[in-house]
Amino acid sequence: MGGTMTIPPAVVFGRLAFGPRTAEIGAGDIDTGRPDWLARWLDRQLSPDLSSDGHDDPEVERHLAAARLRIRYPAGDGWEAVDEDRPLACLSQPIEALWPLAANRPAVAGPERQRPRLETAAATLIRAVHSRWQLREVLVDFWHNHFNVNAAGEPAVAAALPVYDRDVIRRHALGNFRAFLEAVATSSAMQVYLNNRSSRAGAANENYARELFELHGLGRDAYLNALYNRWRDVPGALRGAPDGYIDQDVYEAARAFTGWTLEDGAGLGGDARLPVTGRFTYVEGWHDSYQKRVLGREFDPFQSPMDDGRRVLDLVADHPATARNLCTALCRRLVADDPPAGLVALAARVWTESRSKPDQIARVVRAIALSPDFARIRDAKVKRPLELVASFARGAGIDLVPTNALLGELDGSGQRLFGWPAPVGHPDRMEAWLGAAAMRRRWSLLLGLAENRWETGAIDLAARFPAPLSAAAAVDRWQEILHGGEPERATTAAILSGMGLAADAILTPGTTAGAKTDDGRLRRVAAFVAMAPRFNQR
Repeated sequence: MGGTMTIPPAVVFGRLAFGPRTAEIGAGDIDTGRPDWLARWLDRQLSPDLSSDGHDDPEVERHLAAARLRIRYPAGDGWEAVDEDRPLACLSQPIEALWPLAANRPAVAGPERQRPRLETAAATLIRAVHSRWQLREVLVDFWHNHFNVNAAGEPAVAAALPVYDRDVIRRHALGNFRAFLEAVATSSAMQVYLNNRSSRAGAANENYARELFELHGLGRDAYLNALYNRWRDVPGALRGAPDGYIDQDVYEAARAFTGWTLEDGAGLGGDARLPVTGRFTYVEGWHDSYQKRVLGREFDPFQSPMDDGRRVLDLVADHPATARNLCTALCRRLVADDPPAGLVALAARVWTESRSKPDQIARVVRAIALSPDFARIRDAKVKRPLELVASFARGAGIDLVPTNALLGELDGSGQRLFGWPAPVGHPDRMEAWLGAAAMRRRWSLLLGLAENRWETGAIDLAARFPAPLSAAAAVDRWQEILHGGEPERATTAAILSGMGLAADAILTPGTTAGAKTDDGRLRRVAAFVAMAPRFNQR
């Protein structure tokens, strides 16, 4: 706790939020003059006062209600041409209302089938910029990557994405991991993405079971098949506490999840068919009910409905390797690419001690954020494109409105929201985002936002520059706003030289917009300051 007293607010809000908003710091539960300000802020953030539906605060609700995305396509076989700005109507819909897009009944144009993904991506941007519950949004982003589904590659996943985001990821992001696991396992999005809806007795599909062990739970480091190919040889297995898992565990777990499926119209034999709602269901006749052995534990045959799968989830959630894997991932997201072993051990201890608590995840995050390592380690992470866009909008004072063009730029940056093809999700290490091409796209994002190229909202220059000032003072002021500290002389000199501005040249806010006017120069200065390494680090 002692190390948190001197941690700069810019570090906290760079890791536990999508960047600081100057207006939010200095009062109430963000009074950084108090020695316990971080603990007080965490207490608020980890117990958000949500609206009655459990989702958003009034500011976000206002932006969601006002948002519009363009949808355009020509007439086709069964549909008329469409060219309109449409509200984010998919976000609150139940799976039954969205599932016709997955089944393509009636047939609709491709843009309609991808519409739920685009709306969820737009809502993600709105929440990252405008939500007061910033830590929740950071963790929602983390969990979407941990439990990744590819909505860009599969229309049925896209159709299910708003429900997955709303009722699975957001509902459980601060909660209990075991409950979270079952919500993911029974979600329409994951059932489609990892093919468990087609898993039957005698033909168990192992895709979900393998990712449950390898990614969602125990982790790759606990995969011991290269050392052992029989379950009884795994250390600890004979006493029901194996050190890790092997392929036999995956195969047996896959049998445990047979019959976990969706109401997608599949035949049940004869004339009987499942309804076509997209909802999760359990089909007893498709379940392999014979005995099983998973992680050294014997499963008796003919258990009650869904008990086999739920017992697998229990074993995965409670395994020490799961605590290490998840806490390493959380520490990597919140602190450093290679977090200290002691910090991971601390988080894993809290994880294990809290495994029956409804706020297990929140407790672990609090322990990480108040640890000496969190306060000590600096400049150990780089912002991914979503974080870069949101933090620039928050710092520069842009009342950001998502547009199709901005979503397209984010897709091209390498972070296609909800469109990463592999189950591992977007990379969370610096080297993945620092190549030459990636840096060019980052700079393009910042300059485009500063100049409002995609009609996402203009910087309110009058709020930050109420009077004429020198070019050097303007660069310094933007550094103070965006970097959260003293200006760096080298950065000021480099920007002035690159723009061909004399240090004492006077810039007068309020001139006509444009790149070569004083307003235009002030906006470009903001972008160039944000391109500096100091802003790109978390």
